[in-house]
Amino acid sequence: MPKKSPPLSVEKRRRSTGRVTLADVALEAGVSPITASRSLRGDAPVSDDVRARVVVAAEKLGYVPDPAARALASARGASIVLLVPMITNMVFVDLIESVHDVLFPAGYQALIGITHYDPAQEEKLIRSYLAHRPAGFLVTGFDRTEAARRLLADSGAPCIHLMEVTNATGIYSVGFSQADASAAMTEHLLLRGYKRIAFAAAQLDPRTLQRAEGYRRAMRSAKRYDPALEILNADQSSIALGGELLAQALKRKPKPDAIFFCNDDLAQGGVLAARRRNIDVPNTLAIAGFNDLNGSDQMLPPLTTIRTPRAAIGRTAAMMMLDLLRDADVPTLNVDMGYELIVREST
Repeated sequence: MPKKSPPLSVEKRRRSTGRVTLADVALEAGVSPITASRSLRGDAPVSDDVRARVVVAAEKLGYVPDPAARALASARGASIVLLVPMITNMVFVDLIESVHDVLFPAGYQALIGITHYDPAQEEKLIRSYLAHRPAGFLVTGFDRTEAARRLLADSGAPCIHLMEVTNATGIYSVGFSQADASAAMTEHLLLRGYKRIAFAAAQLDPRTLQRAEGYRRAMRSAKRYDPALEILNADQSSIALGGELLAQALKRKPKPDAIFFCNDDLAQGGVLAARRRNIDVPNTLAIAGFNDLNGSDQMLPPLTTIRTPRAAIGRTAAMMMLDLLRDADVPTLNVDMGYELIVREST
């Protein structure tokens, strides 16, 4: 009977494959490969002593987990797909950072896809990411193609919707009511005595249009709604565009005594443009924004706005995702994080 060949040393195996494997780590730590895997994942009961030995061995050998191998072994990868409209807007930067801060220590990485507010592009991203067998999906809002909805449903991976909430059965969401937040700002302006309140918006994505509906609801309730005071522009939101929208608003009849901008970068541009025109804010014209972005409290005058909990939304959704992946109880499918009216000197 031929003799069995002795097991290859770690060094020999590393030279033959070019990659340190989980088996190498297990051999170095003196445990089985499955124990090494459980120790590094941190999602199974392993003694602290064994886990420490495996971690030391992995660091010593320079082991890097193979996400493809993990996906094949478990039918789930080590990645969570996070789809956002853009990363030039601080709203989504805050969201991405908070998701990462929760997922990364738990052994998951966020695969970030940029949809550019295009449902067709989002559908392509979902198809592409499904090839990586992601553990779950975090998607922005509910506006997507029917094909994308089927892909998400058929994937078997948990999916959580961000920035909006719904009462639909079996749907996970973490966000707040965009329309209610917008109505709250409009009601604040009405209570301050402003009567001709314009609504200036850009991008015109679904959440912006929900804010427009909240504005209309409040204005109609006060019997002050006038469609001539809506300025809707499909261009990307920016400080420069805010100045342009202010100029357009001032040409409307009736002339507004307040402008509610759908995002703070627009409102910041409006404040700067008003100063260039020597318009007294708020005595001649009140200006309000939405999202409480960086710099809004430094405007002259400081900007009244709606503070949105995007970082808290990211953290809560990521923690919910981890619970779903661990088959833990998730008592609340839809978490309304609320919003805060921040009153400053611009109104």
